[in-house]
Amino acid sequence: MGPVEFLVLAFPGETIGADVIAPLTALRDSGGVRVIDTMVVTKAADGTVASAELVDLEHLRGLVDPAGNEVNLMGEEDAAEAAELLQPGSSALLVLVEHLWATAAAEAFRRAGGHVAASVRIPPEFVSEAHRALATAQ
Repeated sequence: MGPVEFLVLAFPGETIGADVIAPLTALRDSGGVRVIDTMVVTKAADGTVASAELVDLEHLRGLVDPAGNEVNLMGEEDAAEAAELLQPGSSALLVLVEHLWATAAAEAFRRAGGHVAASVRIPPEFVSEAHRALATAQ
């Protein structure tokens, strides 16, 4: 199995458009990731929190595994934690994905007795800053 990542993708407004899932669906369809579980969390303007599975939201069903291989690993606790990250009047798409593109490397690491000791996501603004510094240095 490849690395698994839990993503909380936050959006303004209480509705997530179908266009948001298109890149993730394409990545799934190309074999880059396997979607393990999905959920939508909404924080209304009054602070009320609601959650739903993507399978229950017709306009977002495209991200749900067509073979029905999703597992319900996310629950109300995950929805509550995600809601803490949201401003009133916003929503989030929660996605649990396996990075299939990294599966062969992960298996090779394990066969050699190794493991990933740390993994750090670099914020996009830091990446942009590094690109600017490299361009200036050249």
